[in-house]
Amino acid sequence: MYEFEEKRLEKLAAMRAAGLAVYPHGLRTTHSTAEVEALIAGRGAEALATDSTEVVLAGRLMFKNEMGKAGFARVQDAFGRMQLYVRKNDVGETTFDDVWKKLDLGDHVWARGRLMVTKTGEPSVHVTELRLAAKCIASLPDKWKGLSDAEYRNRHRYVDLFVNPESRETFLRRSRVVRAVRDFFEARGFFEVETPMLQAIPGGAVARPFVTHHNALDMPLYMRIAPELFLKRLVVGGMEKVFEINRNFRNEGVSTRHNPEFTMLEFYWAYATWQDLMDLSEALLREVAQKVTGGTALTWGEHQIDVGQPFRRWRMSEAISERTGLSAEAVLDPAAMRTFWIERFPKDAKNPKLPTTLGKWYEWLFDEYVEGELVQPTFITHFPAEISPLSRRSDEDPAVAERFELYVGGIELGNGFNELNDPLDQQDRFLGQVAARDGGDDEAMYFDADYIKALSFGMPPTAGEGIGIDRLVMLMTGQTSIRDVVLFPTLRPDRGGAAEAAPPAADKAPQG
Repeated sequence: MYEFEEKRLEKLAAMRAAGLAVYPHGLRTTHSTAEVEALIAGRGAEALATDSTEVVLAGRLMFKNEMGKAGFARVQDAFGRMQLYVRKNDVGETTFDDVWKKLDLGDHVWARGRLMVTKTGEPSVHVTELRLAAKCIASLPDKWKGLSDAEYRNRHRYVDLFVNPESRETFLRRSRVVRAVRDFFEARGFFEVETPMLQAIPGGAVARPFVTHHNALDMPLYMRIAPELFLKRLVVGGMEKVFEINRNFRNEGVSTRHNPEFTMLEFYWAYATWQDLMDLSEALLREVAQKVTGGTALTWGEHQIDVGQPFRRWRMSEAISERTGLSAEAVLDPAAMRTFWIERFPKDAKNPKLPTTLGKWYEWLFDEYVEGELVQPTFITHFPAEISPLSRRSDEDPAVAERFELYVGGIELGNGFNELNDPLDQQDRFLGQVAARDGGDDEAMYFDADYIKALSFGMPPTAGEGIGIDRLVMLMTGQTSIRDVVLFPTLRPDRGGAAEAAPPAADKAPQG
């Protein structure tokens, strides 16, 4: 059972005993705090003294200073803060004693009054009528915990939002990011769609799904790990430019870059190429940055990032070669990469999970030596086809996929490629994924026969991409943890102490 704050309960009981409604409804307002401030702005005490304008506002009590038969308070609503001047002679003895005197920080209050400025020039409302709008019977956190304790803030977001203006601004900016993304694609003729979040076969990414059960149909269902295969079905159906801002779920650990539930943007463009997608991604980041932050220069952690400059395009093999010192020949030889790794990590000599193929070695070496160094916007291109089961192979080199990933601030932001639209090749690659799953890889893809059937009707040449919205918001707000841009991140159950994140995840599958 939750334990309420005893002194606040006593005040609540006293208010009820006095016949006051402590959780009333029907309290209308006429102005927000920002609108009241705009009415007062630039006007002096003499001008306001003859202004008969009456305002009604409401907000959470964030400051209170009692001075005998009068006092000051500061209330906060969604738009800002406003000072209230409360005097016993104006609101009446009963209201002053039974309401004003018993108000606690955190209470919601409703006030009617006239415009005024104090002797120090602070905009205020001279209250003529005061009511309690909702009693707060929980103690507010101490300053350190409320403002600085990240675990407290993540678990108690409902407190974080009204205590920390910076947190509130982060989530307002998140809303503006999503709106800017949507406007960007709609302006370019893309059609927004919605695809299933419960799927009979999880697909579209290499990840472990959440599993549930549908009772009426007596069948297992999976929470969506990606919308990709359904969006490409729509391209087959003739919807040649589609996008979805979607919720995905992956049964993995939690880190500063991963949350099991996250938001992605995915879009597909018929008769476009992966080169077109890279151009589009650059334009998207610039436009979002300009709309949300007012420019293209961003601060992320210790880094200054400029999305206004041309993004680097770098082959994966060349990036690995440069960062590891391996020769161009060695990065094409799994044995040479194994030797390189064991020389640096001798304990891994008997590690049964050590890669054996070119593609898997690329993943290991890239994660260890390259990814974290990609601070300025960079497209990593030409992934091995082996680790790109949904990507089209390059005509020049079938061992390489026409695929890129976008990195900013040392984290993956997007993944795009020319889509594999050959149903025979796709079927073979699905079978390869099934073999990997049978061999113990629980993140390998399932065989989706209906998707193969859809491709058999013919999908036009198409390019598609996924961009993590949560990570994009991190970039646009300067936050270095995904938990600070997700309103309610996944945490261990509260055992009465500080919240804990779940075990960290390896940075493999792209996320929001």
